[in-house]
Amino acid sequence: MADRAHDLLRRAHEPEPPTMAPMDLKLRSVALTIIAASAAIAVLYLASEVFIPIVLSVLMSYALEPIVVAMTRIRIHRAIASALVITSLTGGILYTGYTLSDDAAAMVSELPAAATKLRVAMRRGRGEPGTIQQVQQAADELQKTADEATGRNPVSAGVQRVQIEEPTIDVRGYLTGGSASVLAFAGQATLVVFFVFFLLASGDLCKRKMVKLVGPSLEKKKITVQILNEIDSQIEKFLLVRVVTSVAVGVATWVAFRFMGVHYAGVWGIAAGVFNSVPYLGPVIVAAATAVAAFVQFGTVEMAVYVSGVSVAITTIEGWLLTPWLTSRTARTNEIAIFVGLIFWSFVWGIWGTLLAVPMLVVVKAFCDRIEDLKPIGELLGE
Repeated sequence: MADRAHDLLRRAHEPEPPTMAPMDLKLRSVALTIIAASAAIAVLYLASEVFIPIVLSVLMSYALEPIVVAMTRIRIHRAIASALVITSLTGGILYTGYTLSDDAAAMVSELPAAATKLRVAMRRGRGEPGTIQQVQQAADELQKTADEATGRNPVSAGVQRVQIEEPTIDVRGYLTGGSASVLAFAGQATLVVFFVFFLLASGDLCKRKMVKLVGPSLEKKKITVQILNEIDSQIEKFLLVRVVTSVAVGVATWVAFRFMGVHYAGVWGIAAGVFNSVPYLGPVIVAAATAVAAFVQFGTVEMAVYVSGVSVAITTIEGWLLTPWLTSRTARTNEIAIFVGLIFWSFVWGIWGTLLAVPMLVVVKAFCDRIEDLKPIGELLGE
C-alpha cells in the first residue's frame, strides 16, 4: 500500500506530456493568421461600398477637426461650428463645380474631335508597320496555315467566313457605366457629408468610449488618453499637409496653364490637385493627360512636351521642397511601404483605394507606433 501511494504521489508531481509539439502550434498559428487575413481582405473587397464612405468620413473629420476646435475657442457651440464648416466646405465644392461646369462640358463635347485628331496623327506618324504589327501579321498567317492543314471549321461552298473584331478599349462601355454610377456617387456623397458632421459634432465621444473600455485602472486610462491624443495629432498634421500641398499644386497648375494658354486650365488645376494625393501614379497620369491635351490643342510635339514638363516640374517642386518641409514632424512612411499599400488598396477598393492608401497607411503607422505589441509593424512601415 505504501509503495502504491508513493507511486501515485510521484506521478502527480511529474509534468504532463505536451499534447502538441511547439512546431505544430506555430504552424497552426500561422495558418490561422493567414485565414483571418484572407477573410478580412475578402470582407473589405465585398463590402467596399460600406467601408469606403466610413473611412473617407473619418479622414475628413480628422482634417476638419482643427478648424472646428479653433471656432469653439471663440465661444461657438461645437454643433454650430461643425455645421458651419460642413456647409462652407460643401458650398465651396458645389460652387467650384458649377463654375467649372461649362469648361467640363466643353471639354467633353470636344472629346470626339480630339480623338479623331489624335488618331489621324498616330496613323500619320506610324509609317511602316512596327514590330508588334509584324508579329501580329505573322501570327495571323500561321493561324491560317494551321487551319488549312488541319481542316478545322470547314466552310461550305458559297458561305463566306466572317470575323467579329472587338474594340481593344471599350470607351463607350466605360462612359455608359460611369454615367450610370453618378446617381449612386451623389447618394454616397450625401451620406459622407452627414457622417462627417456627426463625427465633428460629437467631439471626443468615441475617445471617451475607448477610455472606458480599457478598464477601471487609472494608469491604463491615462496611457490610453495619451496614445489617442498623439495619434490624433499625427493624423491631423498629415491630412492638413496633404490638403495644403494639393491646393498648392492645383493653384500653381491653374496659373501656369492659364499663362501658357492651355484650354480649361481650371479643370486641369483641380485634376492635378486631386491626383497629387496619389503618390507616383497621380503626377504621371496628369502629365500624360496634359501632354495629349496640349498636342491636340497646339498640334506640335514641342508644346506637348512643354506643357507636360511644366506639370512635372510643379509636382517635383512640391515633392522635393514643400512636402518635406511641412511633414518634418509628422509620421513618415518609407517608399516601399507606400508602393505596396498602393497596390493592395488599389486591388481592394479600385480608384478610391489609390486615393485613400497613403492616409490609411499613416493611420496604421500612428497606431502601431504608440501600441507596444504593434511597434514592430510601425518600425517596418517607418523610414
